[in-house]
Amino acid sequence: MRIAICNEMFEDWKIEDVFTYAAGLGYDAVEIAPFTLADSVLDISDTERTRIRKAAEDAKIEIAGLHWLLVSPPGLYVNHPDAEIREETRDYFLALVNLCADLGGEVMVIGSPQQRNVMVPLSFEEAWEYARATFSESAALAGERDVMLCMEPLSSDQTNFITHPDKAVEMVEAVNHPNFQMILDVCSTAKEGIDMPTQIRKHASHVAHFHSNDDNGYLPGSGNVNYPPIIEALKEIDYKGYVSTEVFDFKPDPKTIAKRSIEFVKSLL
Repeated sequence: MRIAICNEMFEDWKIEDVFTYAAGLGYDAVEIAPFTLADSVLDISDTERTRIRKAAEDAKIEIAGLHWLLVSPPGLYVNHPDAEIREETRDYFLALVNLCADLGGEVMVIGSPQQRNVMVPLSFEEAWEYARATFSESAALAGERDVMLCMEPLSSDQTNFITHPDKAVEMVEAVNHPNFQMILDVCSTAKEGIDMPTQIRKHASHVAHFHSNDDNGYLPGSGNVNYPPIIEALKEIDYKGYVSTEVFDFKPDPKTIAKRSIEFVKSLL
């Protein structure tokens, strides 16, 4: 297992400074939210992509990949009733795959809950098929560029589309591509009252990424989640991917969060 940290909590930091600080704490990788680099990834030049990749290499840290994929630009939606919006979103997904590969990233987390809700007048089945089509085209390019797309089941207070790991695996099987798998997130699973160790073992062949946090949306070990059985389950399935901390409360500051998180995760590993 490799330990990573998501970068959006370092709100005003340059990405190269995030790399340097995370590496100094002992992190293996940084996971990047694209909106922290530019409003649109289409605006990130080849020169800038090369610079970011080299900055990570100079800091001796990996870029795990991308998450919060569709926060910006506004208007993106994977299963929107409007075909033009779906096509625009598909094209942006393809651009994200290329960015991830250009940066040397391995995974892309398909979360973005507000860009995937089932919208009136669609039925769940219609929204499902639209999303599957978007993901299928993206998975084909991901396969060519050695990027893993990871469907994230999110808690029902965030979205009404894919809230249980079982449903995420259904989408994985519907897309039916080796570069389309699943991520598990501790906070979302805890909020839904789902036993994480059970899900890790049940879906071992599809778990390609992992977000560590707690049921309070804060750093791992700060809430009510029983973490040792989770880490033991990951060890049991011989999970070799990232355990990446994603928090939704940035207090008191990113340095404190990053330090406490890696200390906690390392104590279990």
